[in-house]
Amino acid sequence: MKKLNGIRLNHRKNTENSPTVNAPVPEKVRIPMLMNMGAACLPLVKVGDEVKVGQKIGDSDVPFSVPVHSGVSGRVISICKYRTAVGTLCDIVEIETDGLQTPCESVKPPVITDKESLVRAVRESGLCGLGGAGFPTHIKLNAKNPIDTLVINGAECEPYITSDYREMIESADDVIGGIRLIMKNLGIRSAKLAIEANKPDAIRKFTDMTNNDDSIDVVELPPLYPQGAEKVIIYNSTGRIVGEGELPADKGVIVINISTVGFIHRYSQTGMPLVSRRLTIDGNAVREPKNVRAVVGTPFRELLEFCNADIDSIIKLIGGGPMMGMSVPDIDMPVIKTSNALLAINRFDMRKPSACIRCGRCVKACPVNLMPAEIDKAYRIRDIEDLKSLKVMLCMNCGSCTYVCPANRNLAETNQLAKALIPRN
Repeated sequence: MKKLNGIRLNHRKNTENSPTVNAPVPEKVRIPMLMNMGAACLPLVKVGDEVKVGQKIGDSDVPFSVPVHSGVSGRVISICKYRTAVGTLCDIVEIETDGLQTPCESVKPPVITDKESLVRAVRESGLCGLGGAGFPTHIKLNAKNPIDTLVINGAECEPYITSDYREMIESADDVIGGIRLIMKNLGIRSAKLAIEANKPDAIRKFTDMTNNDDSIDVVELPPLYPQGAEKVIIYNSTGRIVGEGELPADKGVIVINISTVGFIHRYSQTGMPLVSRRLTIDGNAVREPKNVRAVVGTPFRELLEFCNADIDSIIKLIGGGPMMGMSVPDIDMPVIKTSNALLAINRFDMRKPSACIRCGRCVKACPVNLMPAEIDKAYRIRDIEDLKSLKVMLCMNCGSCTYVCPANRNLAETNQLAKALIPRN
């Protein structure tokens, strides 16, 4: 089967052999009430309340939402408005920690016997996709269409990030346990554990673990970016095409990030909700790159100090990878549920764009065969019908077109602006 287009990057996996270390619990945490796709939660606590580890402190009655829990024990000292990295306003709860890390009495393993109880438990855990997008996992598991294939995304194709790789190496039993738990309760017959070929130790480990299980297939993927994009990994591991306007469930597939599925198994055993994240801390301003587990709400500044970063030299912070990550506007912003990496940059090349030379490299690089140069032209004259015919809505904003452009044109950025012009039904 022919694989989709992609690009070869310098992976810079500096921390792939760095075991996860626990960051110190900070004196204060700030926990936003919105850390995922969907609706924000309302605080369930007030200033002066004592809270414990795993206690629910925010929730919403909107279906497309997930609750928020405290990762520390201590006292609520403030509730105020907070602007997220994407500009959305929500409440944020500030907690002064007591250093005791006392677990909440409500933390206990859920009873999971079928699809309904699994979906309910996953929602109560506060889980959203841990690969970066933050889609509520219970919504994904509650697909209305029949699902016959579970795809586990172990690609981690962005440079620098190794947090998912450490999940594979350190928590392989949880990954396999989570896969089997989902398959059993959703009645899924087949699982594809898709991992890039540049992770041979993980491939070998999971192949050995599933040798006697014909329902789980370890799929070795080419080490090309953006291998971890949902539509790309579905096609490259199953051969199924998710078309424009379609969801994976329309093709009988669910895709779940490998750290997400590992967490589901741990939650089923302990009942401890999603209150911490493993992040890769790296970049040329970081003297000691590490994989760090931090409680949600920990200021980024404290993680950078923990990794001996030259904070005064930082000119750019990126939450996530360099290709699809987001600029962090404030070094004191908190770790959130979708945080998987923090890159601290103190130097990079700023290249000025020039006129398109019609070389076609952007077309060759695009994994879904778009024509970025033509989209750029249609966007500049605001030709909405042409943008529709060019299928701009299929763009996943992977940035491959911008990366390969010899004229240094911001094609991926233009694609996103062009998508905003298309009326939503």
